[in-house]
Amino acid sequence: MKNTCRTITLMLALFLSSAALAGPSDITVEKPWSRASIGTARPGVAYMVIRNDGATPVTLAALQTEVAGMAQIHQTSTNEQGVSSMAPVGDIVIQPGAFVALAPGGLHAMLMNLQQPLVEGDSFSLVLVFEDGEVSIDVPVLGIAARGPEE
Repeated sequence: MKNTCRTITLMLALFLSSAALAGPSDITVEKPWSRASIGTARPGVAYMVIRNDGATPVTLAALQTEVAGMAQIHQTSTNEQGVSSMAPVGDIVIQPGAFVALAPGGLHAMLMNLQQPLVEGDSFSLVLVFEDGEVSIDVPVLGIAARGPEE
């Protein structure tokens, strides 16, 4: 009986840990892409559409990738004089049935302190960390002048 209880406890712990790592089942990530970088001196970027197909809001809290020392969601904004700037935005709440587009000129994943160049034709793993789990995606690297995955 003691071994049976220990086995059941271990199986339950493994199930719960794998469920937590599996990520929010209601999240769909569409059309991820990145641009090739010029070496590692400048930051890289990643773009995608994150869709919440569930019935409750989800919160994107962080990004993780081995290709960058730090990954954050940034917002590009342009002032009245036409000067553009970028700043981190923190958590992003995606309402049920809604989506957030990370696209050039707006919200985007900023990949700072690149650990390796982003090379056209390669891809890298990016983990989207939500309050209730993680979603791991593969991000293809397009040309340095790419404007989207359709090109």
